[in-house]
Amino acid sequence: MSQTDFSSPREAARAFTPKLSGFIDDTLYPRFWNDAALSPRDRSLVTVAALITGGHLDELPAHLRRAVANGVTREELSAAITHLAFYAGFPAAISASAAAQATLGAPAQLGDDAKSSD
Repeated sequence: MSQTDFSSPREAARAFTPKLSGFIDDTLYPRFWNDAALSPRDRSLVTVAALITGGHLDELPAHLRRAVANGVTREELSAAITHLAFYAGFPAAISASAAAQATLGAPAQLGDDAKSSD
């Protein structure tokens, strides 16, 4: 049995649910992601928070990458995940942290620059 590639959940689902994928392609991205009421950066942050809160970890990596591409920093994502621990629960935050680490790598720690110059 082959493993599903969740680097793009929409692509993974396209073959089985082409109408759902079409709805996403024709409605969600052109109408809602392009709505000027929220910037792409803010929309990404809200989406990441919703995925974490809902426990939708399969889609999280793709949206973490999109969030970074839309200008959300790793530090902001880390802070959002930490903040969500108190509202979505610590297990959700720990799982999201692990997904972020696997997807984006660890953010630089304070003092790493000093250590690397020794």
